Amino acid sequence: MTLAQRAARIVPATWLRVSILVALATIALKTAAWWLTGSVGLLSDAMESGVNLASAAFGLAMVRLAALPPDPEHPYGHHKAEYFASAFEGLAIVAAALAIGWAAVDRILHPQPIGQVGAGLALSVVASALNGALAWAMLHSARAHRSMALEGDARHLLTDVWTSAGVVLGIGLVAATGWGWVDPLVALGVAANILREGFQLARRSANGLMDKRVDRATLAAIEEVLAGFAHPAIRFDHVVTRRSGTRRFVDLHMHMPADWTLRRAAALRISVEQALMGAVPGLRATIQLLPQDVEAHVDDPRDPL
Repeated sequence: MTLAQRAARIVPATWLRVSILVALATIALKTAAWWLTGSVGLLSDAMESGVNLASAAFGLAMVRLAALPPDPEHPYGHHKAEYFASAFEGLAIVAAALAIGWAAVDRILHPQPIGQVGAGLALSVVASALNGALAWAMLHSARAHRSMALEGDARHLLTDVWTSAGVVLGIGLVAATGWGWVDPLVALGVAANILREGFQLARRSANGLMDKRVDRATLAAIEEVLAGFAHPAIRFDHVVTRRSGTRRFVDLHMHMPADWTLRRAAALRISVEQALMGAVPGLRATIQLLPQDVEAHVDDPRDPL
């Protein structure tokens, strides 16, 4: 079994607990790097790690909530809770970007020298290596478990890695040239980069809350299953899909001969449902049975959409 396969088998909640521990470690390393150097670029890097910690903690709470079984108040489950974790992370990133930008502008107006560059950069590189390894493992698990909260945290960690690389490059340039203005300029670049990531996370969360259709690969798998059951006497239409956290749903109409018995029609429907759920893990299928010569009008003409 490869490392990627082993990472994918670990559940999101476990990875988020690891993310909390790694965030604490990277905060300590990057704060020490900033304290040694006085670099506002490294300060911005440490502040972003603080966002990682808050996001991982909130994400863990939402993953636990999403795992709760359906109840009378939530008969379809709590799967959408993960989208709130991603939205929270997006907003936290935006707040961090604004704080970093403020610190960078202040450093431009009040320049200060950078000291102990070697030790500070070494600590930053170690922290980035931790984040990079964790992000790689979390992305494999997020894809396997279809976890929006875990994917959001992993992508933020990857952004953090690239941010740290930019900071290291900037501080190295300052040390080599003596151009102190490069340090706050790099911090402004960090702020712009994570601001973009924050907006992207918020947008993905909004799409999930608005019942976006399933991805193309999943839709292709559904269509392949239905094509396998297609017959001159059997046809499918009004196929509609949506995503809700780790769950995926498909609703459709199945037309068959009007003279079939209910038992025969129900047996075929069960076969189609089982084939769909076997082809797409986590899928829930709802199939409405209709005679071959009957068309269902599901659109309300009063609905402007």
